[in-house]
Amino acid sequence: MKNVEKYTKQFFEAPKTEMKWTRKSYIDKAPQWCSVDLRDGNQALIIPMSLEEKLEFFKFLLKVGFKEIEIGFPAASETEYEFCRTLIENDMIPDDVTIQVLTQSREHIIEKTFEALRGSKNAIIHLYNSTSRAQREQVFRKSKQEIIDMAVFGAELCRQYREKTEGNFRFEYSPESFTGTEPEFALEICNAVLDIWKPTENDKAIINLPVTVSHSMPHVYANQVEYMCDNLKYRENVIVSLHPHNDRGCAVADSEMGLLAGADRIEGTLFGNGERTGNVDIITLGMNMYSQGVDPKLDFSNIPEITEVYERVTRMKVNERQPYSGQLVFAAFSGSHQDAIAKGMKWREENNSDQWTVPYLPIDPKDVGREYESDVIRINSQSGKGGIGYLLETKFGFNLPPKMREVFGYHVKNVSDHAHKELMPDEVYDIFMNNYVNIESPLNIIKTHYVQNDGIEATVTLDFNRQTNVIEGKGNGRLDSVSNALKTYLDISYTIETYTEHALENGSASKAVSYVAIKNSKDEVFWGTGIDTDIINSSARALISSINKMIKS
Repeated sequence: MKNVEKYTKQFFEAPKTEMKWTRKSYIDKAPQWCSVDLRDGNQALIIPMSLEEKLEFFKFLLKVGFKEIEIGFPAASETEYEFCRTLIENDMIPDDVTIQVLTQSREHIIEKTFEALRGSKNAIIHLYNSTSRAQREQVFRKSKQEIIDMAVFGAELCRQYREKTEGNFRFEYSPESFTGTEPEFALEICNAVLDIWKPTENDKAIINLPVTVSHSMPHVYANQVEYMCDNLKYRENVIVSLHPHNDRGCAVADSEMGLLAGADRIEGTLFGNGERTGNVDIITLGMNMYSQGVDPKLDFSNIPEITEVYERVTRMKVNERQPYSGQLVFAAFSGSHQDAIAKGMKWREENNSDQWTVPYLPIDPKDVGREYESDVIRINSQSGKGGIGYLLETKFGFNLPPKMREVFGYHVKNVSDHAHKELMPDEVYDIFMNNYVNIESPLNIIKTHYVQNDGIEATVTLDFNRQTNVIEGKGNGRLDSVSNALKTYLDISYTIETYTEHALENGSASKAVSYVAIKNSKDEVFWGTGIDTDIINSSARALISSINKMIKS
């Protein structure tokens, strides 16, 4: 590509750390979560949420289980201010939930922020100012000391306003653009703020290390986080928080490595909504933990409902391939994938396994409100016999013999290929019923009568090309006797290659289903299926269906 020479790294590597985080292989407990959907997520919307929509979304975030929710920037707009006051005045915030608001390090904004929070039972004042080299030089045109003075000024004002404002307040500080800031300077300014607040065990402060713009690979960020965790003052009384954005597509990795490096808290949004490429997707992050046996302490058991609410109030769409959440993330179209999933599900059933190890599915779709039949096995021209057979069995009760699964699988794939579309389960069912089950033309059995006399003798009343005839045959079983009668009457030759049967439904009024494969003199095989309340009649119907397919071939 052209102009590559204009780009250079904009991050600063941390001073040498022990990289203790590299010796950990997974996150063993959930972090403190803070949803910023109603602030960072909302300000990134083309049409910001109305007051009513913000109230609905706030209630839903409570339902999901968030205990800290950043509700906005009260000094920024009337809607933001009114939303904050509505929550407080109408007592809509549970006692165990803390709201959070954002403020710049400017006195009139801090004053307005505390005014909005007056009477709050639990609130976090989130103070920030940008610290990166680019912002210092290009935007503020200030020295490092002047940037420190700006942060200290805001921290002192927050302390003063807390003393004279009714409510219970904690503090958070963000060196905005942390990832573009020299780590030593980020540490210096954070410690300067902490020296003002002097956090204690009962009044802990939050230091938030935002990936305001992602500049580096995740391991670089992890080293920066470890450096800060190892060197912050009052560390035992400081909650280290992360707020990763997704410019390089690394927000989840940044978060996971940052937690391994010592962070305690994550700020993010449902589905990763936020400025530019968005924030870290808390659902993905939480479900990654869940998939390794760690409770994320948030309830994602009904992702379809979460998706519906989110899409309605934000007017955003969840991508079909969004991890854990997208409509197609559990879908298997590939024949080999479908076959492996079907066999994995069967293995779990046979072994009564309580561990989830099914191939191609990192979690059980049912745990997030999805269904196997409609969400996992999806049928198109790429599908295989395993998936198609699994669909017929789990949704409709047909356990096709292995060779019939292969024949029917190719039939379904051809239909999908010619139609250039995915086939829904009911369409697959219709293809099976119309082409294999109880086929009654040109030949149809009206009734049969059996007598055991040195074998089985069958008297068959049948309709062939709209003419009724009564024929007889003898064999070593009922199906064999009917088959011999038909061979003589029709003057045809074939052998029965496969015969299987099973109950289609449970209960006294259950139906039986039979599968018959016959082979003609040209070694061509024809499959038929019969369904009847009587197992003998179902087998005869299956034979008739296969003969009719042979006659029509």
